[in-house]
Amino acid sequence: MRTPSICFLLPALILRLSAADLIIDHATVAGAHLDVMRQAFSAATGIQPEYGGAHSNHATEMALASFPDGSYLELMGVQPRSDPAAVASHTWSKFLRYNGGPCAFALRVADVTAETNRLKAAGIPVGTPERSGRTRPDGLAISWETADVGPGPRGSLFPFLIRDITPRGQRVNPTGKPTTTRFSGIVKVVISVSDLDGAVAQYRRAFGLAEPKRDRDTEFGADLAWFEGTPIVLAKGLDSDSWLTHRVDQFGDAPCAFILGASSGPMNARQSDWFGKTIVWTNDARLGWRLGMETGH
Repeated sequence: MRTPSICFLLPALILRLSAADLIIDHATVAGAHLDVMRQAFSAATGIQPEYGGAHSNHATEMALASFPDGSYLELMGVQPRSDPAAVASHTWSKFLRYNGGPCAFALRVADVTAETNRLKAAGIPVGTPERSGRTRPDGLAISWETADVGPGPRGSLFPFLIRDITPRGQRVNPTGKPTTTRFSGIVKVVISVSDLDGAVAQYRRAFGLAEPKRDRDTEFGADLAWFEGTPIVLAKGLDSDSWLTHRVDQFGDAPCAFILGASSGPMNARQSDWFGKTIVWTNDARLGWRLGMETGH
């Protein structure tokens, strides 16, 4: 019997990614008023987000907090002189209009087209790669390429893909360095879902992942599934009255919280124990959304 040639084995190899390949580029928090969001974020974390400029979509503007690991947290609001039609048609319109908070996240990839082809072969729906950009306050125009993955709004259940066209540092570090060194970066994205087992199966198919670890946090109000070695945590509300269940009813499957890596957390703060790690939560009433710190980084 002939040994199969490498050309026949290659497609199977392409369909498998290691957990280490799931690298968070950035995560997005959306609301109606960027200035209000920036003030709340600074009060809750001690970090002053840097204004990043208006997007070229005539709908949104952003500020960001960048971290030493290269990831950043994006605060996105509606431009003061936005085009109402552009805002209404924006993929995150509902999050923007109703101060939905966490709405999306992105994976950093070297080749958007190659990754979309890989995902298509795995049976995952993907969008057509497209270019976008914004102009920084200093007048520098920056651009990138993105592609949507999976159902729902961009970056909701699955992350969207992003690759820089202009140098990445121009987008991530407007002042040439991370906004803060108090946190290592975005280490977990918590995605609220209506069907936990179904979402687990979709992630395993898309990225070739092993079975996740399971946990339950009654205070957070969720059953959790974490793919070890990745930043992906899936969360389903424990009952019909859970805030997570209500959130999914309003916004669909989408991020509900982000977790930063930290060396330590504030004293007397609300804490969770997830998969053997301590999560310290900021004051979500002050912030307006849920942000945690995974201590020990």
